[in-house]
Amino acid sequence: MQKDDYTIIVFPGSTASPKRIQLSKKSAKVALISLLVVSLFFGGAGIYFINKYLKYQDDQVVLASLQRQEKIQKTQIDKFSKQVRSFETEMARLESFEKKLRIITSFENSPKGNQGHLGVGGPYGLSSHSFTTSLEKETQSMLDRLSGDLGILTSQIKIRQFSFQELDEYLKNQKSLLASTPSIWPTRGWVTSAFGYRKSPFTGLPEKHEGLDIAARLGSEVRSTADGKVILTGRESGYGNMVEIDHGYGVLTRYGHNSKNLVKVGDKVKRGQVIALIGSTGRSTGPHVHYEVLVNGIPVSPRNYILED
Repeated sequence: MQKDDYTIIVFPGSTASPKRIQLSKKSAKVALISLLVVSLFFGGAGIYFINKYLKYQDDQVVLASLQRQEKIQKTQIDKFSKQVRSFETEMARLESFEKKLRIITSFENSPKGNQGHLGVGGPYGLSSHSFTTSLEKETQSMLDRLSGDLGILTSQIKIRQFSFQELDEYLKNQKSLLASTPSIWPTRGWVTSAFGYRKSPFTGLPEKHEGLDIAARLGSEVRSTADGKVILTGRESGYGNMVEIDHGYGVLTRYGHNSKNLVKVGDKVKRGQVIALIGSTGRSTGPHVHYEVLVNGIPVSPRNYILED
């Protein structure tokens, strides 16, 4: 045996004869280096895949957290957008109320009442992009739209504030006019015929209807729509049993087809006071009140003066 050789003795079993493997020093080095390289390769690969797996697990946790955050943010934004839309509805109702006030006070052409209109937003929703970008981009987009709507609403609030300040200053000095201006429904019921031209229920021909017909149960209460003085009660051609009230400032109201009048000429009445009961007297097809508003002797649409919903 050469001095540079290595001998490896292998014992295959307790009864088998040992086997000798003889390697040269050079071959032993090559085998050792190869074994080391293979060990390093598999060890490195193992570490790499373990790190990838751990990172994947972390990503899953982060992904689940982001999904939860996204759901929470969507819920919050949806709730916020509903509040904005509700706010827009209230602002629109307020604008309508303001217009009626301006008609009553003859301020409808004031520049403060015509400075803008409410903006309305469309529906919101997320588009399908990659998850890593959709959350930030779509959430930001929704917030930007809501911010824009709030900006418009803020502007409208300022406009309405200026407008109502003007009306408030005017009305403070016009309490008597306001109290004497018709502004409520004379009864609760259903409008069966509006102000303006209609087909006559008796002749079938076109005719001008100079008030509102409000159907209600026979005997229901009819109320004065403003403070005033009763100047006529009794039967009038076409109107049947009627009450007429002078509110001053050139404004009169009429309540026709009553089954019974509860006031007499000369009585002073307040807004909301019961003055008659619903009937079907005169030119009528059923129980209702025919309600008219006249300004300087000219019939006008009563709806322009009704501030209640």
